[in-house]
Amino acid sequence: MSVKKIVLAYSGGLDTSVILKWLANEYGCPVIAYSADIGQKEDWDAVRAKGLATGADKVVISDLREEFVRDYIFPAFRANAIYEGSYLLGTSLARPLIAKEQVRIAAQENADAVSHGATGKGNDQVRFELSYMALNPKLTIIAPWRLWDLNSRQKLVAFAKEHGIPVPVTKKNPYSSDENLLHISFEGGLLENPWNEPDEEMFKLTVSPEQAPDKATYVEIDFERGTPVTINGERLAPVELMTALNRLGGANGIGRLDMVENRFVGMKSRGVYETPGGTILRAAHRDLETITLDREVLGIRDSLVSRYSQLIYNGFWFSPEMRMLQRTMDDAQTTVNGTVRLKLYKGNCIPVGRKSANSLYSESFATFEEDEVYNQADATGFIRLNALRLRIQAHQRMNNGG
Repeated sequence: MSVKKIVLAYSGGLDTSVILKWLANEYGCPVIAYSADIGQKEDWDAVRAKGLATGADKVVISDLREEFVRDYIFPAFRANAIYEGSYLLGTSLARPLIAKEQVRIAAQENADAVSHGATGKGNDQVRFELSYMALNPKLTIIAPWRLWDLNSRQKLVAFAKEHGIPVPVTKKNPYSSDENLLHISFEGGLLENPWNEPDEEMFKLTVSPEQAPDKATYVEIDFERGTPVTINGERLAPVELMTALNRLGGANGIGRLDMVENRFVGMKSRGVYETPGGTILRAAHRDLETITLDREVLGIRDSLVSRYSQLIYNGFWFSPEMRMLQRTMDDAQTTVNGTVRLKLYKGNCIPVGRKSANSLYSESFATFEEDEVYNQADATGFIRLNALRLRIQAHQRMNNGG
């Protein structure tokens, strides 16, 4: 195919470094290396220098941290998004934002093509490309892993050495990892055997629960319309708030997850995740909803969580059904205002108190002591009416000799 300029989603790792050089050789056109700062610990000066040394005509580094937390993490947590009951979607939420900025840069730089380093086996290729197509279908998409013959780690390393590209992957660090303000993930290496326990030295954001403090830490989080705004009474910007929760969770061994998940492309994959702040945030948010959401609203919203989470995981962030669901989720959050107190202890995140001006909880109705607001005799008719269909079925069975 003929293209005049390419914007590559570039991390500076082995895969995208090889891709950068390969694109320049294969297409003979300028390649812009674009990196997104979404909270990963990175030497951005080194990334820029390596990109230029590897053949990029220009390196663009975009600080997307605030947008990532405000417009992706917080909306998903207002919806209590979780994939297959465990995964808090740290990688899945970042991909549409990275793609959105890549499309913007392509327009700004008059590029007609975009490229990424996702393999043909994973979910990220789908997430990136669905986002590109939803935002600018005129762009040519180049997915090197589906085009070239460098189909193994050994061939990548050989190509890198041939072209003088430093090889960052060693036996000591064999994992494929993705890090941002919400989480860090690990795949590959010894984790490919689901029977192997993760190596303790692998973890970066959390201490092991065994090594966490013997004394519990208490934290209070305030929410406005389902969005966290303060920690222990201090109002914080989104990035500051996530950073503080990550620090608290990590110090108390909170947020580790080891799971085998179902990839969108059809295969199962074993991943290990650290999501310390997100684990605290979800526990607090769900707890506040118990006193601020009507039972039927809560039930309908919860019935949509699985579908909503699946859309994120599968890469449909910019779809019309996602926009519809987000409006529904946010509409349910108008009364989710208040404070939750949590106890953090050796990997456990336990809500121990909650209060809200919008609370639907009434001590005068719920008390086990004597009250003057609830006539217990009313329950007789309530039970009989709810049992009516059961009684009819029972009579039918009995009349038929059952």
